[in-house]
Amino acid sequence: MQSPTPTMQTHSSNMYQALRDAFPADLDSTAVETDSGLFYTWRDLERGSAMLANFLQSLDIPPGSRIAVQVDKSVEALMLYLATLRAGYVFLPLNTAYQSAEMAYFISDAEPAVVVCSAHNFGWVSKLAFQAGTPWVFTLNDDRTGSLLDRAAHAPDRHTPATKQADDLAVIIYTSGTTGRSKGAMLSHGNMLSNARVLKDYWGWRSAEQGGDVLIHALPIFHVHGLFVAIHGALINGSKMIWCGKFDPKFVIWQLPRATVFMGVPTLYVRLLTEPGLTPEVCSHMRLFISGSAPLLTDTFKAWQARTGHIILERYGMSETVMLTSNPYAGERRGGTVGFPLPGVLLRIVNEQGQAVPPGEIGDIQVKGPNVFAGYWRMPEKTAQEFTADGFFRTGDVGRQDADGYVSIVGRSKDLIISGGYNVYPAELESFINDLPGVLESAVVGVPHADFGEVGVAVVVPRLGVTLESARILASLKASLANYKVPKQCFVVPDLPRNAMGKVQKNLLREQYAVAQSR
Repeated sequence: MQSPTPTMQTHSSNMYQALRDAFPADLDSTAVETDSGLFYTWRDLERGSAMLANFLQSLDIPPGSRIAVQVDKSVEALMLYLATLRAGYVFLPLNTAYQSAEMAYFISDAEPAVVVCSAHNFGWVSKLAFQAGTPWVFTLNDDRTGSLLDRAAHAPDRHTPATKQADDLAVIIYTSGTTGRSKGAMLSHGNMLSNARVLKDYWGWRSAEQGGDVLIHALPIFHVHGLFVAIHGALINGSKMIWCGKFDPKFVIWQLPRATVFMGVPTLYVRLLTEPGLTPEVCSHMRLFISGSAPLLTDTFKAWQARTGHIILERYGMSETVMLTSNPYAGERRGGTVGFPLPGVLLRIVNEQGQAVPPGEIGDIQVKGPNVFAGYWRMPEKTAQEFTADGFFRTGDVGRQDADGYVSIVGRSKDLIISGGYNVYPAELESFINDLPGVLESAVVGVPHADFGEVGVAVVVPRLGVTLESARILASLKASLANYKVPKQCFVVPDLPRNAMGKVQKNLLREQYAVAQSR
């Protein structure tokens, strides 16, 4: 079979086209090496995504259709993402831990034309999809099987990427809100492309002529960190990835001498530090360790430097913006900070009146730049609320910027809990708990945890005369919600502490149950 010829479309801002243009000249070199011993070339990515793109277009679904995907991590799932971009559709990645109540909402809200799920979930996912009016449901498994690949195997392996403008919608990432209703952050081709190009330069990605970078990819691919920051970073640099289907600290350490870049959430660094095989020698070939998605504890930051001789680079981003700030690659990386605003990103810290605060003072973080999303899917009122009159996005995070320009995140005005790199919103959990029989009210707070950074604790008040069991409450949540959202502990109490205005004092609950969690 002849080599596919890349179609140069300088007038198009299609994210796939930008990634494809960065593929190395030798398409038969390895692009992805998996932990199961499989090797995928750049030609495989080109051909596989072409066949999937042609198959999707053969379904005659309208332009701008959403392709909802809830599958286990695989290179074929990566090809599906690339195919969706190249065909001009909108990719909708969904956490593999989502259960029926969550999936029902996402499918009804996004109205995808195609849903792709794992075969073992096909029964209940397809039922939800067909009830919502989705015409096509396919399966894709991490062992290279499934109806999607069976159907796409008959499609042509050449495809001309769709012409897209920079502000055309490329991806919807759902991020829950404090009201409990999830919001779909709409990211354009331009949002993602601008961020990928900035990070390529800012983090010093090395070209093949400079020796080339190799990325250990140990993250899930259903959120910004694993899908956009890591994968876009490698692909737009033409760099090989060593692919971990699931995080295994021993496998990662084994691969460190063959790699140069590793990206992880703090929990991964904590777990790597428990391995005796983590030494300066095994890390001597590494160029860069990056952490994000949750706060990196100072103890972890210092322990990593002492064990490996490397200083972790911590950065800060959101589903709505991809990356916003980063500690410098070539300058001082300060523990406890997320560094400087990236080139092109305007960041300000303001008080409740919207006025800039002096350096070192705490305030609300607001941002503006080409990476910032256009708004929330089908939520014009919410979108308007989250942007200032002069176009800055209200992140909902609270922080400070010191006199040297380093930004620190000190809290979250929306009570967000980040557990093991995943966002957990108390209001969503409280709404489920409050609907359980015998529950009067509840409060969910985040407390420190050595492994996950933070975990949720549920504090529940029963109705008069009702006896509630903590274990039953947690079991009910596990049956309805993704496991990472379920609080690690539940306490039944007679009442919740309130201030003079009747507002629950979650700060007191955090203090009280942080002690309980640490026992």
